[in-house]
Amino acid sequence: MHFLSEDLEDYVALHSQKEPELLAQLNKETYQKILLPRMLSGHFQGRVLSMLSKLIRPKNILEIGTYTGYATLCLCEGMQENGIVHTIDIKEELVDFQRKYFDQSPWGNQIVQHLGEAIAIIPTLEATFDLVFIDADKENYLNYYELIVPRMNKGGIILSDNVLWSGKVVEPLKEGDVSTQVLLEYNKRINEDSRVETVLLPIRDGLTVSRVL
Repeated sequence: MHFLSEDLEDYVALHSQKEPELLAQLNKETYQKILLPRMLSGHFQGRVLSMLSKLIRPKNILEIGTYTGYATLCLCEGMQENGIVHTIDIKEELVDFQRKYFDQSPWGNQIVQHLGEAIAIIPTLEATFDLVFIDADKENYLNYYELIVPRMNKGGIILSDNVLWSGKVVEPLKEGDVSTQVLLEYNKRINEDSRVETVLLPIRDGLTVSRVL
C-alpha cells in the first residue's frame, strides 16, 4: 500500500494535523493486540476522513466495516451535534474493544454498533445518510453501493476505501482473484453511474469520493 517513499509518507504525516491522543492510544493497542493491524486507517488517512466529515457536516453517517473503530471516531469529528453514526462489522470479538474507545470519546452515545452482515443490516436502518464509508469485504462493494445509493440524501458523500488494492487494479488479473475483479468493476461502475460524480484519490490504498446528485 506504499505508493510514496517512506520519507515522503513521513513528511506528509508531519505536515498534517497531529493525531488526537485517544486515536494514538487506539492505534497502539490495535497493533499490540489485534490481528491484521494494517487494516487500521491510521494517522494520515484518519485526518483526511476527519477533514472530509468536517466539510460535509453530516447528521447521519453509515460505516460498513468498523474494525477497531479508528475511522469511526475520525468521521465523528465533523458530525452535527445531534448526529448518529451506524457502524457495521461481523467480528463479535471486536465489539467490546470498539466500545471501550467509543465511550472514551465525546460521541459514545451517538455511535450505534451493529453486529452481522451489512447486506442484511442496511435494509433495516430507517435513516437516510449524508456520509457513508465503505471499508469492508471487497467482494460485496457493488452490493453495498446499490443498497446505499437510494438511501443517500442529495449531495451526500460515499467514501470507498482500498480501491487501488495495493496496485493490483493496474496489474494483470490473476485467475480466482475475486476481490480485484470486483474492485475493477466497482471503480468502473461508480465512475460511470449518472447518479453520482466521483473522484479517486491516491491516498494510502486509494480512497474514492462519490457525491450523490
